[in-house]
Amino acid sequence: MAYVGTPIDTTNQFQSLQGKRFSGDASTTAFTLDIAPSSVFDIEVFVENVRQDPNSAYGISGTTLTFTGAPPSGTNNIYVVHQAKAVGTINPTNDSVTASSIADDAVESEHLNDNIISGQTALTSAPADTDEFLISDAGTIKRIDYSLIKASNTPAFYAHLSSSQSVGDASTTKVQINTEVLDTDSCYDNSSNYRFTPTTAGKYFVFGCLNHHGTDANSVTYGGTYIYKNGGNYAGVRHNADTVDAAEAFNVYVSAIVDMNGSSDYLELYAQTNTSGGTNGQLLYDNVAKSCYFGAYRIIGA
Repeated sequence: MAYVGTPIDTTNQFQSLQGKRFSGDASTTAFTLDIAPSSVFDIEVFVENVRQDPNSAYGISGTTLTFTGAPPSGTNNIYVVHQAKAVGTINPTNDSVTASSIADDAVESEHLNDNIISGQTALTSAPADTDEFLISDAGTIKRIDYSLIKASNTPAFYAHLSSSQSVGDASTTKVQINTEVLDTDSCYDNSSNYRFTPTTAGKYFVFGCLNHHGTDANSVTYGGTYIYKNGGNYAGVRHNADTVDAAEAFNVYVSAIVDMNGSSDYLELYAQTNTSGGTNGQLLYDNVAKSCYFGAYRIIGA
């Protein structure tokens, strides 16, 4: 008749049962084992070839076997067999352990090789916005896009005048800064309103510079450069220059840190020029120096 049941494992090496002999002296009751059994039923104890009752003849504490009565004198007349000793090992075949066979949270850091990081291909440029990282969010592992954690001082813009602009005498006039050099998020209007409306809330460093100049024989007596927020003067610098003649000009620079709400707040650059003869002044366009300009960027971490 063929064998019925689970196939016999013939691929693994099995070990012999562990045993230990002692010599009794009719007075000693405690003997030290090489292996600590889990209970009295994990071992078989023989004295003079008679098996002892585990319920009453002896007790176990760690590796100490203690008899309730001292065994008689004799050479190697006490013998202990460990019945619970593992007698074989089974090694899974290569690539046979699946994720479902591993308990949750079973793999700790000490089981990971150091080359889990160093062995991977290194990036040679900044990560893409959609590249992902693993972080611990209050103890819960989550993934996050690089775009959410990278340092970025945007929205940002920088623009300058493309030609000289006339400014009414002693009047405040919006400067038509119309040539963009940088506009990261298309937040600056360089064609109609000439204003910066950032789409991200935060604190912004805002700056502007205007080159004030007279016309004909009228010299500039003072010039002002102003940052306006939502249509009102937020910060400004005015420079008095009574000795400047019509052929000369001077720059007036202004800067400020402005808190923006990221939706409706906007910024503009205004000028005020006063001349000795009461005629219009002008903001002088300089193709080389680009001396009339306006810009801003969001401050990281503010």
